[in-house]
Amino acid sequence: MNKNDLSIATITWARDEDEEKLLRQSLRQLAKLELTVFITDGGSNTGFLEFLKSFSNFNLLETKAKGVWAQVKNSLSEAHRSGSPFILYTEPDKQNFFEKGLPRMVDEVMVNERSGIITASRSAVGFATFPAFQQMAETTINNCCVEIISSAIDYTYGPFILNRQLVPYLNLVQEDIGWGWRPYTFNIANRLGYKIEAFTNDFSCPLTQQKDNQAERIYRMRQLAQNIQGLVLSTTVELNSAHR
Repeated sequence: MNKNDLSIATITWARDEDEEKLLRQSLRQLAKLELTVFITDGGSNTGFLEFLKSFSNFNLLETKAKGVWAQVKNSLSEAHRSGSPFILYTEPDKQNFFEKGLPRMVDEVMVNERSGIITASRSAVGFATFPAFQQMAETTINNCCVEIISSAIDYTYGPFILNRQLVPYLNLVQEDIGWGWRPYTFNIANRLGYKIEAFTNDFSCPLTQQKDNQAERIYRMRQLAQNIQGLVLSTTVELNSAHR
């Protein structure tokens, strides 16, 4: 696809020194791609915010709203206002993906006006590198998405390209669905007749993210609940009201 047709929306929150170091390394790699990036931060320290501002293609956004959903919505809304035909949403800690996967994805995917979602998806080899409990939770999410959307792909790796025409439908969400906004968006695209596609590769789990303790498992449970909530919501919203 044409890089000029793509902008990036992401969120950040450097909660401690280790996380800040990880995000700095990852976002330096993202900056090298020279794509316009819209970032909503959740409360990082001044030094990290100045780091973000140091990149000419990064747009650091302000919002009083807190939480994953509020940050995501703010970044996507600004990317939409920029006029970019397609928007890549990604978490900010995907250094390996920014270095190897994203350049290939931009080069290889083909888009047109009926392209709705192109999600970066893990092969079976890549998926197997993730912690067992995370695999269980994300397999459940994927199975639920297949039940509603039909396309049997990995929906839960993270980064995906969406058609800008989908963004107004995020305004139909009246509650905080957290990470459930992702399957919500996927099925809205499906209901509107857009294509749902996958860019599949051996995306593996970084060593720094392979921990599997009780706190991590509870976090995955929360993600599972939010994803199902968002997917169910997507089946009932009145689509005609998005542009009122």
